[in-house]
Amino acid sequence: MSRPLPIAAVQAAPHPIDAPWDDFLGEVEELHSDLPAVRMVVYPELHLHGADRPVAERNRRLRDAAVRVDGPQVEALAELAGDLGIWLLPGTLCERGDAGQLFNTALALSPEGRVAAAYRKIFPWRPYEPYDPGDRFVVFDLPGLGRAGLSICYDAWFPELARHLAWMGAEVIVNVVKTTTADRAQELVLARANAIVNQVFVASVNAGTPSGLGRSLLVDPEGRVRVEAVSELPSVLTDVIDLDAVTTVRRFGTAGLNRVWDQYQHGHDEGPVPLPMYGGRIDPATWRGSTSV
Repeated sequence: MSRPLPIAAVQAAPHPIDAPWDDFLGEVEELHSDLPAVRMVVYPELHLHGADRPVAERNRRLRDAAVRVDGPQVEALAELAGDLGIWLLPGTLCERGDAGQLFNTALALSPEGRVAAAYRKIFPWRPYEPYDPGDRFVVFDLPGLGRAGLSICYDAWFPELARHLAWMGAEVIVNVVKTTTADRAQELVLARANAIVNQVFVASVNAGTPSGLGRSLLVDPEGRVRVEAVSELPSVLTDVIDLDAVTTVRRFGTAGLNRVWDQYQHGHDEGPVPLPMYGGRIDPATWRGSTSV
C-alpha cells in the first residue's frame, strides 16, 4: 500500500503588504502549469503580508491590511485551490479577530475549494511580533491519504506543539517560516528533531531573499533530509512523500529500534507520569491519541 503526496515548497520572498492578491493568484497558477502533478503547494509565513521595518510602521501596516478568514480574499484563495484541484497552503495571513485581535494565521485550502483548516500561531516571537496568540492545535484530513498539522515558525521551538499534532494524528507537520535571523541553523536541527521524536514528516518552508534566509527542507519520519534548499535564494523544492512511511516507522521503529508511540505502553503496569509544569499527566491509557497514530 502507498499513500503518495506530491508536494512543492516555494521558498520565495513575501509579496509587498499592499500588493494586489491577484498577483499571488497568478503566481500559483503559473507554478501549477509548470508542475501539474503536484497536489500540495506550500508558501512561507506571511507570504501575502510581507512588510519591512521600522517595526512600528510595519505593525501599523499589518493591522491595516488584516483580513477575515471568511472574507473575500480568502474566498478567492479557496476558489483557486478548487479550480486547480490542489491543496494550497498560502503561508500565513494577518487575521482580524472578532474582538479586534490580530492573529498570524495559517490556512489550508482544499481541492474542493473550501477552507479546510485555519491555525492561529500559538507562540508569537516576543517581543517583536504584534500578534495575539492562538489557543488550539489544528490538524486536517487529506482524504484518501492521511492527516496534516499546521505550525508557524517559532512554534517549532516548543516540542509540545509538534507532539500534540502527532498525538492528534498528523503524519506530516507543515511549519511555515519567515526567519531572517542567525538562528535558522538551529531551526534546521529542530525540524529533524521534531520529525524523529514524533515519527512524522516535517516540512520547514522559509522565505527566501531578501526577506528570509531560506534553507527550506523536508524531513522524513526518521529525521533524514529528503530535499533541501542549500541557499537563501528563491527556489522551489519538489518531492513525493509516502505517508505510509509513518506507519512503517512506527511499526518497526526508527532505525529498526525505537517505537516511541508503543514502548511507553509496553506492559500494563505503568502508572501515569505527573507533568507538574502543565498541571497534568501522561497516561499510558491515552498516550496513543488518534487512531491514526
